[in-house]
Parts: sequence; C-alpha cells; structure tokens
Amino acid sequence: MKKTIFAISLLSSGFIFAQENKDSQVKEKEIQEVTLTKTKKAVEQKADRTIFDFSEQPSLNSGSLMEGIKKLPGLVASEMVGIMYQGKPLDVYMDGRPLNISSNELNAFMEGMPANSVERIEIITQPGAEFPATSGGAILNIITSKSAKNYLTAVYNGGYRFSNYDKYRSRFNNSLALNSRNKWFGWQVNLGQYYRESLSDSEFDALSKNHSNSLGRTYYMNSAFTFELGKDRLLLNYDISHNNNGSSITSDEFLNGFTRSNFTSDTKGLRQEAAATYQKKFEDKNKKLDFKFVYTNSNSDFNQQSTNNANLLDNSSKFNVYNFKIDYSQPLKILDEGKVSFGGLFDQQDFETKDKSIVNLDYTRQTTSGYVEFQTKLKKFDFIAGVRAENYNITGITRMFNDNDELEQKDLNAFKKFKVFPNASIQYNLMKQLFVNLNYNKKISLPSVSLLNPNNTTLKNNTITSNGNPNLQPTIYDNAEFKISAFDYAYISYNTSWVKDQIVQRVSREGDLIRNEQVQVNSLRTHNFSFGMPIPFMLFTTPFSELMKFNVNPDKMNLLYVYTGYQLQEMPDIKTKGFWIFSLMGQFILPKDIRFQANYNIIPARGNFYYFELEKPLNNALDITISKKFMSDRLNLSVYARDIFNQNKSVIIARSTGGSVYTSNKFDSRSFGISVNYKIPTKNKLAKEDPNMIKNTTQSENNGGVMNQGQ
Repeated sequence: MKKTIFAISLLSSGFIFAQENKDSQVKEKEIQEVTLTKTKKAVEQKADRTIFDFSEQPSLNSGSLMEGIKKLPGLVASEMVGIMYQGKPLDVYMDGRPLNISSNELNAFMEGMPANSVERIEIITQPGAEFPATSGGAILNIITSKSAKNYLTAVYNGGYRFSNYDKYRSRFNNSLALNSRNKWFGWQVNLGQYYRESLSDSEFDALSKNHSNSLGRTYYMNSAFTFELGKDRLLLNYDISHNNNGSSITSDEFLNGFTRSNFTSDTKGLRQEAAATYQKKFEDKNKKLDFKFVYTNSNSDFNQQSTNNANLLDNSSKFNVYNFKIDYSQPLKILDEGKVSFGGLFDQQDFETKDKSIVNLDYTRQTTSGYVEFQTKLKKFDFIAGVRAENYNITGITRMFNDNDELEQKDLNAFKKFKVFPNASIQYNLMKQLFVNLNYNKKISLPSVSLLNPNNTTLKNNTITSNGNPNLQPTIYDNAEFKISAFDYAYISYNTSWVKDQIVQRVSREGDLIRNEQVQVNSLRTHNFSFGMPIPFMLFTTPFSELMKFNVNPDKMNLLYVYTGYQLQEMPDIKTKGFWIFSLMGQFILPKDIRFQANYNIIPARGNFYYFELEKPLNNALDITISKKFMSDRLNLSVYARDIFNQNKSVIIARSTGGSVYTSNKFDSRSFGISVNYKIPTKNKLAKEDPNMIKNTTQSENNGGVMNQGQ
C-alpha cells in the first residue's frame, strides 16, 4: 500500500512536468504564422478557487446547468438546502456579477439554462477583499461567454433528451453563438432556447401527496461589445432572459377523510441586465483601473388556480439593482515582489412584491464599501492580507392582513451598521505544484430577495403553507481553511466556519398544518473535510520506470477520480450527525478517440442538512456519457444516460423542537439524450483567435467574453 501511495505521489509530479513540456512546445509548419495550442484542464486548482471546465466535458455540458453542477465533486444542490460546496453556502454569480436570486428561483434558473452555454464554473472558496463582503462563505461564478474571434465565427449547440418515469417527457435546447471583431471593435451574441417537460411526486407525512407535471420554456440572448478607444477600452453588455413555466398539480389530502384537488399554476419572469466597463490602460501592463456600472431589472408573476377557476394565488415582484464600482491595482515592491489593490463600491437594491393589488413588501438595501489588499512573496511563501469596510442601510415595510382581516402595516427590522471584514492567506510552496494553504476571512451574507418575499410559495392547499420571511437579518461568517494541493487534480482540505444568524429552511407540523418557512439559527458551527485523488489505470499495469517516460495529459488518459467529503453542522437546538459525500468518475479513452465517462454520486443516509435528516441516500445516481469528435473537431457528438437505475430520490425527516415531518420527493431524473456542438465554417479562412480578446484571469473576477477583457 505504501508503495502504491508513493507511486501516485511521484506520478503526479511526472504528469505536471510532462504536461508543462508539452504545452511549451511550438510546432513549426510551412505557413505564414505560428499557432500556439493549449489543452484546457478539466479541473484547475488555484490559491483561492477551483475551476471546472464545461466546454470540453461532454458529461457536464449535456443537459441542463443544474444537472452539470450536481456532478462537481464536493458540491451539493438541493431545494431543501440550496447550493453548498465543501460545507459552504454559495453565492451565485454569472460572468462576475451576482445573480441576486436563490431558493426555488435559482433552481428554476439553472434548470432552464443549457449546460453547453457555459464555458466554465469557478468556485471561489476564499473570496478576498476585492469581492463584496456579502459574498458569504464562497462564490459560484458561471462563465457563459466564449472567447471572441477575428472576423466572423459561429457555433451551434443543440440537444434532445427524454425521460420515461411513467410516460415519455421531452426536453430540447438550441443555441447559436456569433462572434466577430475588427481593428476598432468586436461583438458577440448568443441566442438560445430551452424546452423541458418534467415530473415531481412529493409527500408530506400522511397528510398530503402531490403529483406535478411541469412545462418550462426559456428564451435568452447574451450580447457583448468592445470598443478600442486609443489605449483604453469600453466594454458593453446586454443580457435578457424570459421564462414561461406552467404546472398541473393533483393534490391528495388525508384531512378528515380523503380529498383530491386539482390545480394549475403559471410563472412568468423577465430578467434584463446592462453593464458598462471603462478600462484605463497604462504603460505598465500590470496596472489596472476599471470603472463598472451594472443595472439589473427582474420582474416575475405567479398565479395558481383550482379547477373551479378559483384564483388562489396571484403574486408578482419587481426587482431593480444599481451597482457602481471602481478597482485599481499596481505592482508594489514588498519583500521579493508584491501588488496593492484598492477600490470602492456603491450598490442599491429595490424590491417590491404584490399579493394581488396589495404591495405587501417594499424593501430597500443600500451598501457603500471600500477595500485595500496587499499581495507579496518571500522565497517560497505567498502572502495576501486585506480589509474591506462596508456600510449598510436596509429598510422596508410590510402590509399584511391580521386576524381581524384588517390590513396592517409594519416596519421591517432595519439594519443600519458599519462593519469591517479582514482576510488573510498564506501559501507555502513545498515544491513545484505542491502547495500548503492557510486562509481566514470574515464575511457577511445578506438575505436574498426570494427568501424575503412573503409570497415565496409554489403550492397552496389545506395542509401545506409556505412563505418567505421579510424580517430575516444578515448572516455573519468567520471562515478558516487548511488545504494541501498535490497538483491540479489532487488535494486534501479542512475548513470550519463560525456562523451567526444562519438562514435555514425549517419544515414543522402544527396539528394538521405543515409549515415550510425560513428561520435563523443564532449560533452555528460547520466542519468540512474533503479529499480528491486521480488514480491512473496504467499505474497498475506499467512499471514505474516506464511511467516516467510518458508525456502524459491526465485529461487524455484512462483514470478513476475519487472524491470524498465529510460535513457536520453543529446546531444549538437539535442533535445533528455529519454526512458523507462520495463521488467516483471513470474516464476511458476508447479506440477511434471515443471518450466514455461514468459518474456515480451518493450521499449515504442518516446524516443531517441542518434540520433535515436523510432517511435514504441522496443524489444517488449513475450517469454515463459517450462522446466523439468529427470533421477535424468541428463536430462534437455525445449520447448520454442520467440516473440509469432511477434511484435519485429525496426522502428526508424534518426535525425541529416541535416534532418531526416525513417528506419525500421524486423527480423524473432518469433520462436519455443526445447533444450536438458544431462549429460552423465561415467563408473567411483567416478567422483565428485574437490573443487580445481572450478572457482575462484575475484574482478579483474571471469574467468571460468580449465584455470582460484583460489588460
């Protein structure tokens, strides 16, 4: 066993050494230019983030984005607990800008977004002072745009799949990405649609069983423009998406006998975002000065009716965000070398909800902040230290009917405070591609508008009530992490958080009424242990002396990737148990360069997600994907099967001081499909990647596309 571990360790170094040699080679051909080609890594570990490539991974980019992210090692996505990575709740960004949605709205958004429209996913586990302190424990940044091209290029993405839980249900998507540029400006447009039919069977104790057939339609357009203004650059973005979803629900209630009710619901949403960035250029390429303004508008309508046309719910919301920020950085001689960054942010959010014609929530959040951060190196040590100061002014009113059917207006619990958030990181480079990290940061998480929304419900009947909580207060995190990264694919880590006023979902029962609500836990402690390791199959068949002669790329070889994690949330009012996460990914390169990939994920029973205890294994699914490239790699064809044995079912006991509630939920998770990616040839044979338009990678933000460029 010791020999095997030693061999794996040495082989890891060999992989990196061989890959660096491969990437550094430039092949000369009898043409007028030289082309540099770099293979994308499936997983890349950095000091503050983990990057998962979607564009070249058929097992991830077929189906919806939600299905793709559920395969990421260490990530848990559930309607009950939201999205967590290695025990940390994730604040979701898109192209470097916060989405400002969560809960069921976020799930619907990701279900309605094709995974093949995503370039990569970045999980920023240690957000520094450059990020707003409201980023909470960690950030999931969805990078959607492709790198722009010279002249005109076009890429088509499409796919079809079906499920057969009790009958056939179809899902399909189509998108077209166009990119072009010339000497003075560049542009990029991505248009697409996604259609999906789905099933959900849910049960709450012996009181209510619900069978829901849903139909979702999503249409979107993402556009980006860049203008060269001498040495400076102006970047513009406009994104728009429209959702039109409907459900037919059969609800069986066992309250004073058996009652069957039928409902229909409709949800419509329109989200628009416009952004402008001015980048000031300097002679020193390491200097950066960016001015960015973002405006976001999101409107939604939800309506539920019974079969006798009684209008049970008629809710709507309006959400506006105004965001202006300045970021500056420059090299600074600190020890061996260093950099200083500082900037400021002003953010205002206005949120209004209606119950029929009554405005029952009028909410305003205003944040003003500034930061400074230093980075430096001393021999084998890298240091980061920063501080961010933020001032909050959160106010609002609610209007609700009291027990006497009188409309009563109340002020929300205002939050007007000035807070300071430090962060520090130390990395020791034991040897090339072997790092030890120690991190600390203090963060705050402000309640999302969907959790505040008093109309946050998807079903109303006689036994179930569900709503948001407009009086939720911010959550404060103190995060610490220790991590060893052996190379880009292997790591071991432990992190812990001391959390004040954590927002969690609680399901409780009062007589014959089941209440689903958002509450806050005054004091919470979380622990998370993670381990990931690739095991190449050639390790067991090839002498070690021969292995060291190979010029190996781990993304192009047969291997088994093993991930395991353990999470524990210590609650003050109930006894909790930790839960394990196990993930296996087998990659096989078959003849004719056919790639076969199998993913198996499971969270065993008996652990706790806050107030929820797993009665049966969660995320229990086996997926397979077979992919092949044709026509000089212009055509990428994939066929796949999701949850082959149809085992992915959520069976949970909701615990609270008032008792427990049995809940179960089954989706039509078993599906089969095909995905197509085709790079449409253009008449202009000179089309090639422009190195000045490639996406920049910075510590603060990795924003894709023409809109967000490097220096």
